[in-house]
Amino acid sequence: MTRSLKKGPYVDPKLLKKIAGKRPTEAGVIKTWSRRSEIAPEMVGFTFGVHNGKQHLEVFVTEDMVGHRLGEFSLTRKFIRHGGKMQKELEQKKKETELAAAKAAKTAPVAAKPGAK
Repeated sequence: MTRSLKKGPYVDPKLLKKIAGKRPTEAGVIKTWSRRSEIAPEMVGFTFGVHNGKQHLEVFVTEDMVGHRLGEFSLTRKFIRHGGKMQKELEQKKKETELAAAKAAKTAPVAAKPGAK
């Protein structure tokens, strides 16, 4: 369920106080635990250190992020990969083709430059 339009977007007041009157270049990384805060247009250009439960991940705010939450850009889970036996076989084939391409590139003859003797 979304927040009521009558209330407006939620932005942590402490977060707004930290960026008030500062330029993005002089502020540095602003640490915050407020993952639920929505990104306001005033935050564009700033870099936030958003806590993911273990560490602060740096999030550089751009114009297309306005309206999203800070927590959306600081993932709390580490994605390893899908698959199992089939995935391992595909990765092995990929490595073999890359090695073959690298060997072919090393052994390929160098073309002579036109006009060179």
